[in-house]
Amino acid sequence: MMAATSTSMSEAVWYMIRATGVVALVLLTVTTVLGLLSASRARTRRWPAFAQVELHKRATLLALVFLGIHVAGAVLDTYVHVGLVSVIVPFTSSYRPLWTGFGAVAVDLLAAVAISSALRQRIAPSTWRGLHWLAYACWPVAMAHALGSGTDAARPWMIATAALCTLAVAVALTWRIIDRRTAVGEAGRLAATTRYVPERHRRSAVAGPGSITTSDHSGTDRSTADGTDRLLERNLR
Repeated sequence: MMAATSTSMSEAVWYMIRATGVVALVLLTVTTVLGLLSASRARTRRWPAFAQVELHKRATLLALVFLGIHVAGAVLDTYVHVGLVSVIVPFTSSYRPLWTGFGAVAVDLLAAVAISSALRQRIAPSTWRGLHWLAYACWPVAMAHALGSGTDAARPWMIATAALCTLAVAVALTWRIIDRRTAVGEAGRLAATTRYVPERHRRSAVAGPGSITTSDHSGTDRSTADGTDRLLERNLR
């Protein structure tokens, strides 16, 4: 009786590990896609920027929750013992060390992103931005872990799920690259245009209509490089 109960519990934990792993992968894909679309300024009136940011945050939190359950199940599982150290330190597990190690790398990367986001107000923006880029590296590592370590990797539904996730990220990444090139081209055309605009008109364009410029007071023109740089930076974001 006790043996049957123990076997049932072990099977329940095993199914929980598999289910939460797939859900975490899908949510991580959603997070990655939303991050790429937000960076590429892909938005409409029905899909404003603040909605993307809010959905991105919620998807990330859900991904962390399911990842936490997935990791806890792997540590507590008695059939395949992974161990807490193997979850944190990559490639130290005795069970499929390569693919389980990829899972540990994904956990470490996502943990770094989550901690840096929580401390965003206390760290330098460049540091936060650099750590946040780790989220994009987390997705392919997590996909490799799912396909290499997951027992359902050969099943048609898992293959379809992995293919759809890969397609979604590929489309979002392509959109991001095209948008970046477009922004660079627009910035180049803007820079070329401002070379042929009189100095006082360039200053007026930067200051806005109705603004009083320096030349209105002194009759002399000053450089508008700072204003032009701000316009270029805005187009490159």
